[in-house]
Amino acid sequence: MEKLKQRWGISSNWQVLIIFIVFGITGSSSMLVTKPILTYLGIVKENFNGNIEIVFYYVLKILLVFIVYQFLLVFFGWIFGQYSFFWNFVKKMLSRIGFKRFLKDVE
Repeated sequence: MEKLKQRWGISSNWQVLIIFIVFGITGSSSMLVTKPILTYLGIVKENFNGNIEIVFYYVLKILLVFIVYQFLLVFFGWIFGQYSFFWNFVKKMLSRIGFKRFLKDVE
């Protein structure tokens, strides 16, 4: 637990618990929020028949879940009083997958 607190730059076990709760809520919520968005856009599994089309559906769903997850992570982090931790976490995650140049302007 101490290594985790040191790595994340936090000081108490209470903060670790809050961070785990936020990760759990965000993961579940991102799936719940994504489904109605896809339905509204008309992207439902029943519209895709072939194997390639099903793969396309899941790729779209994963991309949308990823985008929604980033927003919800910062939102729930803000609600639980850990905004700066989660904002830095999201920026670090996005910079690792290649969005670093877009994040330089957002500080």
